[in-house]
Amino acid sequence: MVIEAEGLRERAEATPFARAPVLAIAGAMGAVLAATAGRYGYFGDELYFLAAGRHLDWGYADQPPLLPLLARLMDGLGADSPFVLRIPAMLAMVAGVVLTALIARELGGGRKAQTIAAAAFAVSLQMLGSGHYLATSTIDPFLWTLLSWLLVRWTRTRADGLLVWSGVVTGFALNTKFLIGGFWLVALIAAVVSGPRDLVRRPALWCGALIAAAMIAPTLVWQAANGWPQLTMGAAISQEVSAGWGGRATFVPTLVLSAGVPVGMALVGYGLWRLLRSERLRPYRFLGWTALGVLALFLLANGRYYYAAGMFAPLFAAAAVEIEAGQASKYWRWVATWPVYVVAALVAIPQALPVLPRAELASAPEWARPVFAVEEIGWREITESVARAYRTAPDPARTGIVAAKYWQASAIDHYGPELGLPSPSSPNRGYATLPRPPESARDVLFVGNDPSGLVPYFTRIQEVGALDNRAGITNTSQGMKIWLATGRNGSWDTVWPKLTDWGF
Repeated sequence: MVIEAEGLRERAEATPFARAPVLAIAGAMGAVLAATAGRYGYFGDELYFLAAGRHLDWGYADQPPLLPLLARLMDGLGADSPFVLRIPAMLAMVAGVVLTALIARELGGGRKAQTIAAAAFAVSLQMLGSGHYLATSTIDPFLWTLLSWLLVRWTRTRADGLLVWSGVVTGFALNTKFLIGGFWLVALIAAVVSGPRDLVRRPALWCGALIAAAMIAPTLVWQAANGWPQLTMGAAISQEVSAGWGGRATFVPTLVLSAGVPVGMALVGYGLWRLLRSERLRPYRFLGWTALGVLALFLLANGRYYYAAGMFAPLFAAAAVEIEAGQASKYWRWVATWPVYVVAALVAIPQALPVLPRAELASAPEWARPVFAVEEIGWREITESVARAYRTAPDPARTGIVAAKYWQASAIDHYGPELGLPSPSSPNRGYATLPRPPESARDVLFVGNDPSGLVPYFTRIQEVGALDNRAGITNTSQGMKIWLATGRNGSWDTVWPKLTDWGF
């Protein structure tokens, strides 16, 4: 093992970092992300992070505190600017390009391998799309990529300080999402079975684990004090996946497709195979088993496909190293030609980023629209619809606003104050733990298509309007009904928990 480690060290240390091509690729990705960052508006989840950031806490029902804190900080820098809010997302993906190349270098890859790996990351549909939004699905894969680089470098150098830094990165990841716990569970088992077995015997690893535990402790205390709502949230997401995301049947195909067409798809498959079979990459075999284990874990949990996207970088890197070393058959060598990456970029950019002019979005066929682009349109306009209905209420000063879904509540929270609207509430998802309606709100303006959950607690419910984004675009908000519920019977202390159960 010592001889093998020395050989790995010498091989990687003799390999220079391909600075010029890698930084050029990272810069190109950053330029494309920056050019499209402010083209439409906020995505629904971004508005939610902004709303949660206005009510900072150590935890939320659906997430740890890092993203709301980051949204709060970025919102303080820019005057209602999606571009400013998305700067961390853009930087994370640009850094991911460089880290993927560095992983390839640690695996023994030269200039060609590093360039292939970096380019694969840059044209990945998932990573391009993630760079357009400030979301947990952006920061989490970046942190997984950084952690993969630290572990690969440790495997080569046995520099235990890297394991301590792995604990720090894990702490940040745990404060973004709890998914990194699944990575470590699988990775440590894989290391014990296939090596490097001394990983689990290193005191530095457990020192890093203590650091991560200290970093996540306040969130765990918050979860315990609030009845562990994250567990309920996990079950709710599983139901959503089954209902609207195709469930387990589409998990693997969608994940592979999101790696990029055609480059990422090929490199993910080839990289996994070579990590599990190649003698050259044998010291890093545990990462191949980790990728498979993470896939199985999230598949069994019925999670969303992109939960496993954090494993793309080491798979891209492993494939690129094997291609450069001449291990790939002629059927794989096309991946090393630059025209393929041009094609991949031309396929990915219109699908992942808002390239179409906003005016053409409504008339464009669905296949030509960027993923989720229609959900960046019309948030201020629908809030104006709520404001018009609010002004017709018999007693606006005693009327609260409740939205059935957290996206609409977040939009009203963001745009409502300048339109004279009170702070909204919602029983949906993580918004349920944000402020509820004040006791002075005897009536409620309810935004949602089904007001049946309100019926037992109000004497009269009538339809008073509908949301209109005024762009002619069909999305989750367009046409959603507005109701006025009057004559609340019972205090909010009694009513709100029941609505929360109904909406969560």
